[in-house]
Parts: sequence; structure tokens; C-alpha cells
Amino acid sequence: MFENLSYLTLQQYWWAVVSLLGAILVFMLFVQGGQTLIYTLGKTSLQRKVIVNALGRKWDLTFTTLVTFGGAAFASFPLFYATSFGGAYWVWMLILFAFIIQAVSYEYRTKPNNFLGEKTFESFLFINGLLGTILIGTAVGTFFTGSDFSINNMNSSTWQSSFRGLELAFNFTRFATFVNLSLGLAVFFLSRVLASMYFINSIDDSTILVGARKQLIINAIPFLFFFLFFLVSITIMDGFAYNPINGKVSLVEHKYLFNFIEMPMVGIIFLIGVIAVIFGIIRGYFYFQECGTKAIWFTGFGTILTVFALFLISGYNNTCFYPSTYDLQSSLTIENASSSKYTLVAMSYVSLLVPFVIAYIWYAWASLNKKKITEDEMENDSHAY
Repeated sequence: MFENLSYLTLQQYWWAVVSLLGAILVFMLFVQGGQTLIYTLGKTSLQRKVIVNALGRKWDLTFTTLVTFGGAAFASFPLFYATSFGGAYWVWMLILFAFIIQAVSYEYRTKPNNFLGEKTFESFLFINGLLGTILIGTAVGTFFTGSDFSINNMNSSTWQSSFRGLELAFNFTRFATFVNLSLGLAVFFLSRVLASMYFINSIDDSTILVGARKQLIINAIPFLFFFLFFLVSITIMDGFAYNPINGKVSLVEHKYLFNFIEMPMVGIIFLIGVIAVIFGIIRGYFYFQECGTKAIWFTGFGTILTVFALFLISGYNNTCFYPSTYDLQSSLTIENASSSKYTLVAMSYVSLLVPFVIAYIWYAWASLNKKKITEDEMENDSHAY
């Protein structure tokens, strides 16, 4: 089946797979967003316990998606993985550190003889929610703005900044930094919006629910602002295109806008996603009592479609998905950064397991959310986080 496909088709297929996994990951970051709301919504120790355990039922799903996304990116586009993780390693090390302390926090927060105290581990969860979302969003922003690296004929990359990726978020002399950060902040506030909807969907506590509804609109406003800034920026700025015949890279005006126009199906997916996100926000806030519990499904589905479309325009239509601002010809594309055809064919059969990953997430979600979490349940649960 897959062995009969052309090499380019396989490369395009795998970019779609990686894009879908990345989109699902952004949706699952509601766990991180919820961790930044523990003290905002939890006014008592018991309320905070309810919130932590509501998130604790899902945190491993986010981790599973992150690992699957990283593994798929490594196996299908190893040159990208080597260049980004080998060059901008301070960014990726911070992300990894944030997820390590998250796992430790859920495991030891309420363990007997916890000498650090619950507040310490709750602070770790906040750090994970803050760094994990902003840094992942900022890293994805470089798919559009570029990074300072070069690659020689032996596919050995050299990162040009001693800050090893941190300059992508903190070098305020470059407009690209603001674009990167705008996406990072958009992901951060979106995760808090989704978390508010998740709490409304899974917790039975009037105080927490009223606070979640308030946080929904408080975080929706900056999310829409930063996302609109990012979207306008990438549509008006020059994009990184390559000639499919000779591989030569050049800057093209409004490249990402043209990608939406020249790939109308992707543009439609993006438009449906944005509408679904906004509809979910409106439904969750204004129809809170009637049907607010279902809002997360609209905004979650819209998030997946929107991010999926953004990934596609960054790699399809002869676009460099990991451009170099230091040396244009070192920019990475789905053609020059992918594994061999043999590897892609073998992996394509493995990719048939992706629906099972999605099914696992759905099944685990449904199983754990059959009954909403209450304070009474937390008081009597000896295995609570």
C-alpha cells in the first residue's frame, strides 16, 4: 500500500501526521492551563484538591500526546529534530524540565512525609503550566519567523547564538520575537480558556464553576488579541519558499497568506476551526447554565482544526517549515529534512496506530468523566492526588 506511493507523497503524509499530533497536543495543554488556575479558582484547600484531581485525571494524556508527537517528528524528519533540539537546546531543556516537575508533583503532592509541602508542588504545577505553554507556542512560532542556524554539506548544523534558542523569545530588537511570543502567549491563554471549560465540564462545585466562567472570558480576550496579532503578522510578512526543482530558498511576500488561498481546503479547515473556537467561548460564557458543559468540545475541536491548518501552511505548498534567517539555503523543508523512503514506508504502517492513540484519549476521557468530581468524593478518596 504505502510502498506504492511516491517519496514526496510520503513526506507530505508524514507532515500531516505530525501536524495532527501537534494540534491534539495544543488542545491537551488545557491541563497546563488549569494548573495556572489552581489558586485563582481554589479558595480553600479542599477546592484546590478538587481542581488538582480533575487535572490529575488527564495529565498523563497530555504527556502521552507530547511523547507521540516528539517521536513522530524525530522518526519522520530527523534533520529538523537534530537541528532544533541540538541547537536551541535551552528552550527544549526548559520544556522538558517543566514536564518532569509536573509528573513529580502529581506523584508526591499528597504523599505522607512530604517535607516540601503541598504548596511547593502546586507551585511546580504552575511553573509547568506557564513555561510549558508559552515555550511550546514560541517554538512553533519559529516555523514562520525562522531561527539562526546553518547546515553544511554533511547535514551538520551550527546554531549561531550562544543563547541556544532563548534569543527567539527574548531578543526584543527583532520583530520576529514579538511574533513568536504572541503565539506563545496565545497558547497560554487558550490553555486557560480550555481549562475553564474543562472545569465546567467535569467539576460539581458551584464556587469553582462561577470562577471558571469568569476566567473563561478574562482569558479569552487576551487569547484573541495575541492570536490575531500572530495571524496578521504571518499573513503580511515575507515567507520562506523553496523551488521544488532545485531546492533554492527565497523570501516571498505574503507567502503564508497565499498558502491559505492556493490550498483552499486548508483555508476552509482553518476558518471552521476559528469559528468553532469562538462559538465554544460564546456558548461556554453566555449559555453557562443551559449547555456550558459542552463548550469544551466545540473549542477543543476548533483548536485542533486551527492548529492543524497552521502546521500545514508552514510545510506544504513549497514552504520551508523550519527556516533559517542566518543562511536561507540551510532552511529545512519536508523534502530535505525527512527520513529515507524506506523508513517512511515502514513508519507509515506504524502510523496506522495513531487512531488507536486518539481512541485511547477518548476512552480514558469518557471513563474518567462519567461522574463529576465533588468535594465529598475528595474527602473520602485515599488515593487522590
